Amino acid sequence: MKQIGWGFIGCGEVTELKSGPAFNEVEGSHVEAVYSRNKTKARSYAERHHINKWYTDAQQLIEDPKVNAIYIATPPSSHATFAIMAMKSGKPVYVEKPLASSYEDCARINRISKQTGVPCFVAYYRRYLPYFKKVKAILDSDTIGTITNVQIRFSVPPRDLDYNSTENLPWRLQSDIAGGGGYFYDLAPHQLDLLQEYFGIITRAHGYGANRAHLYQADDTISACFLFESGLPGSGSWCFVGHKSAKEDRIDVIGDKGSLSFSVYNYNPIKLTTSEGTTNIIVPNPPYVQLPIIKSVIEDLQGFGICTCTSVSATPVNWVMDRILGKF
Repeated sequence: MKQIGWGFIGCGEVTELKSGPAFNEVEGSHVEAVYSRNKTKARSYAERHHINKWYTDAQQLIEDPKVNAIYIATPPSSHATFAIMAMKSGKPVYVEKPLASSYEDCARINRISKQTGVPCFVAYYRRYLPYFKKVKAILDSDTIGTITNVQIRFSVPPRDLDYNSTENLPWRLQSDIAGGGGYFYDLAPHQLDLLQEYFGIITRAHGYGANRAHLYQADDTISACFLFESGLPGSGSWCFVGHKSAKEDRIDVIGDKGSLSFSVYNYNPIKLTTSEGTTNIIVPNPPYVQLPIIKSVIEDLQGFGICTCTSVSATPVNWVMDRILGKF
């Protein structure tokens, strides 16, 4: 069995529980080295997670002969740079979502992947979780009939850090780091990826954004409409400065025989309603939520599986978001 020695570029919050431990849970896989620009952070992460080596130079990590695959867990603005560096060195990439900070950068990543023949996978891990596989199974079973409309509704109050001065804002609100889309560019990707996994590619999208609370420069409220390649219409509403009474994390799928509602971040019980009544379905997820997709990526690299969550399949999410934000 081919052994996969991972090099982590970035060691922030997502790597602590969601993803990091999962790389050591899969047979034939281990974490060999970690990189951070911050020496103290790199050393601390390596020591706490029993990783052999740490670097403050990303190119040195990529060139480490014991590292043969790269996990990129940095903010989106640097995804394309690091992914291209790794692929040009012949090392497969697994990158956090969104694939990049713009549709244009996604196209660059795909071009280099095709030129080098080196794969790039993207952490749209919800596709692989039991909760969302159950949603897909219900939709595919024709239980709610022909799908007629899809609606995303998401509202959360401001976070405490959102009230900070511009110098101390979370990186997700810093346009030069996160791509200028604020929380929308961080939270909408999973929602839009799941919908395209269920219903096909979105071919038309338009949106309106506004800054209603004036806590930071990015839009804090966005409304959008979109159309899938099948002709199915959908809409979305995102508010990141709503009152706590309006807090909501919900996607409604309406069919001609019933409806299905589910959450993307809270994992609330899946609500299935038909003429026979309403059923609430509870589906537990694994402790390391990225374990199923990481296992799929590793098995693909080892040659006895196929991971479909590639950079090519992830790119439409960025196209939709950039259309909604009016980038082109």
